[in-house]
Amino acid sequence: MSKILYEVGVRAYGLGVRLAAPFVPKAAQWVKGRKGIFEEIHQKLQHNTAPVAWFHCASLGEFEQGRPLIEAFKQRFPDYKVVLTFFSPSGYEVRKNYAGADFIFYLPLDTADNAHQFLNLVKPALAVFVKYEFWHHYTRALRKRHIPLFSVAAIFRPNQIYFQKKGSFYRRILERFTHIYTQNTESAQLLASINFTKVSTAGDTRVDRVLQTAANAAPIPLAEAFKDMAPVMVIGSSWPEDLQVLLPFMQEQMPGLKFILAPHEIKDKELSEIEEQFKGKAIRFSQADVATVASYRILLIDNIGMLSSLYQYADYAYVGGAFGKGLHNTLEPAAFGPPIFFGPKYAKFQEAKDLVDAGVAFCVKSAPDLSKKFLAVHGNPAELQKINATTKAYLQKQAGATDRILTSLEYWLPSRQV
Repeated sequence: MSKILYEVGVRAYGLGVRLAAPFVPKAAQWVKGRKGIFEEIHQKLQHNTAPVAWFHCASLGEFEQGRPLIEAFKQRFPDYKVVLTFFSPSGYEVRKNYAGADFIFYLPLDTADNAHQFLNLVKPALAVFVKYEFWHHYTRALRKRHIPLFSVAAIFRPNQIYFQKKGSFYRRILERFTHIYTQNTESAQLLASINFTKVSTAGDTRVDRVLQTAANAAPIPLAEAFKDMAPVMVIGSSWPEDLQVLLPFMQEQMPGLKFILAPHEIKDKELSEIEEQFKGKAIRFSQADVATVASYRILLIDNIGMLSSLYQYADYAYVGGAFGKGLHNTLEPAAFGPPIFFGPKYAKFQEAKDLVDAGVAFCVKSAPDLSKKFLAVHGNPAELQKINATTKAYLQKQAGATDRILTSLEYWLPSRQV
C-alpha cells in the first residue's frame, strides 16, 4: 500500500505543479526547467568519456550543505566530472551557473522510466544525495546497477516514517544506500534502532564552508563606511513575520544601534515600507554612497549573494525564518562569533539547538522578548567575549566533516588510483 501511495503521490505532485504553472512563477520554472530535460542531458554528456560523480540536492539549502564536499571532491579527484542536480527551482535557478560542477540539471521526477533513462545518460560511477533526499526509483535503479550511493549531512528524527511500524517501504529505500553520513549521533542511533548499520556520524559539512568563507571574507567598503565604529545588528534572511518582531525592536534600539537588513526576498514594496517607517534613516545599498552612508541607521540590502560576507560587520546577528517555515543559516553569522537571535521554530536544525544550548544563540518569541535578551548581552564586554570564544570553539570542534566523508568515499571510487 505504501508503494502505491508513493507512486500516486509523486505523480499527483507533478500534475499539481503543472496545473499551478500558469499562476505560480516557481511552478512555471519547475515545469519549464524539465521540458526536454533528457535531450539536454544527452546533448551535454554525449561526448563525455571521464568518470562521473553525481551529486543531488533538493534546493539551495541542501546545496550549501553539499558544496564543500563537491569542491573538495573536484580538487582531490580532478579526472572526474561532476553532475549536479536540483529538484527545486530555488536551488537550480540560483546555482545553474555554479563553476564547481561540470554539468547542472533539474532532476526528472522520480518514476521508474525517468530513473532508468537518467542513469543511462549520466552513467555515474557514484551518487551522493544531500540531507533529505530519499527517492524510491532512483535508489532502486542505482542499487540494481551496483552504483555506490551515499547520503551526506543526513538528519533523522524519531517521528519520521522510517521509524514507525508502517514504514517498511521507506526503510527499504534507506537500505539501498551504501553508507549514510549523519550530522549528529542521535540520527545514527535512530538508524541503529532499525538495524541500519552502514552509518557514520561525520558532522555538518557547512561548518567547513562557513569557516572558509569567514577566513577569506573580502571587505565591503560601503558596509564598513556605514558601520563607522558603531555597534551593528545584521539581520539576515528576514521574512514579514520576522519584521513584525524586528521593527518595534529597531525603533526602540535605534539611538544606539545600527542595522544592516537583508530580506529573504527582495521586494520593492516591503523595502519602501521600511523606508517610509524610518524616514530619513534607512537607505538601500544600491542607492547609498560611501561618503554619506554613515549618517543612516539602517542599510537595506537589495541584492543577492552578499549576506555571508556582511556578517563580518555584525556585533549582533538576527537570522530569519523561524517565525515561519523554518530557520535560515545560523552558521554563517556564527563563523564571526556574535550573539545570534532567531524565532521559535528551530527544533529541526541541529546547529541552532547546539548554539542555544551553548548559550551563544537566543530564541525570541516577541519584540519585548528580543529586547530583553538583547539587553542581557548588550554593553557587556565580558559576556560578548565569552560568546565569541564559545562559538568559535564549537565550530572548530565541528570542523572536518568534509574531509571525513571524502576520505571514506575514496574507498568506493571505481578508479581508486585516480
